[in-house]
Amino acid sequence: MRQSIVNALSRLRPRSRPLRLVLVGLGLIALLVAFAMRTPAPVGHWDSADGQDRFLRAYTRAFADMPEPQESIDVRTDYGIVRVYRFAGTGTGTGTGTGTAPLMLLPGRASASPVWADNLPLLLEIGDVYTIDLLGEPGMSVQARPIDDDGDQAEWLHQTLRALPAEKFHLVGLSIGGWTAVNLALHRPDHIASITLIDPVQVFADMPLGTIVRSLPAALPWLPRSWRDSFNSYTAGGAPVEDVPVADMIEAGMQHYRLRLPQPARISEDRLRALDLPVLAVIAGDSVMHDPPAAVQTAERVLRRGTVRLYPGASHAVSGEQPEQIADDIAAFVAQGS
Repeated sequence: MRQSIVNALSRLRPRSRPLRLVLVGLGLIALLVAFAMRTPAPVGHWDSADGQDRFLRAYTRAFADMPEPQESIDVRTDYGIVRVYRFAGTGTGTGTGTGTAPLMLLPGRASASPVWADNLPLLLEIGDVYTIDLLGEPGMSVQARPIDDDGDQAEWLHQTLRALPAEKFHLVGLSIGGWTAVNLALHRPDHIASITLIDPVQVFADMPLGTIVRSLPAALPWLPRSWRDSFNSYTAGGAPVEDVPVADMIEAGMQHYRLRLPQPARISEDRLRALDLPVLAVIAGDSVMHDPPAAVQTAERVLRRGTVRLYPGASHAVSGEQPEQIADDIAAFVAQGS
């Protein structure tokens, strides 16, 4: 009996060797990736002066497509200095001499204020608009202290809003900016009049596994730019991103800025039900960042004071694809809650 077991095991060993080699190889790859991405720095930072200069040039070119800001403000918080721009409204809406809340625009991951270039002229017809470069992301904000959890993420933004002239703001968050807006509302809602979420991630539905897998090569800065451009184009419904100022800025940030932020966790339905603020949820029908039908169903089910809009055929880059529709929906939403 013992000999038969030995013989059986000896027959299995040659077949198991390729599997062991694959596992060892995968382990070595994981180790090399972890080693290459290691850093002793506890805060977000640039990989080099040349990398920062490249981003700043791209940022300046992209910012040239924005209206002229009335004011550039650097707000000192416990976590670093946050760059905010104020743009004067051109209409008679929420923030133009009426004493009511202006809009505050929060960009997505690895982007900054210039990502709103296509939206600002239309949103300024509603009233005054502020834009912000998220702390810990590539931009003009400078992180100085670790941001360890969701509470820290809310606190730096709360301190920023508290330092600005307006008492309350209509937050408009794009992608991860939408998650950031909801996270603030759950922790420190003091200065929020309403929230507009433009295809938010990790809010109403999980990120698909396929998108996570496709994002991994784009996250490795030493790989060719074409890999990052390919992922950015994928999220934008296949639109070309070469020689586009905002896309150049995002790619430069992805390559040269080292994020040191906690991974945003999916916000539970119970917590979403606790939101006692007006919420406009804009869901892109062809978004690859979540399951759009599931996101719509969740938003309609859990938001106590919610307005849900599905944009058929729109990609995750919906803010640039349909700026007129977004401006119309935000104007109607803000006016209804004023």
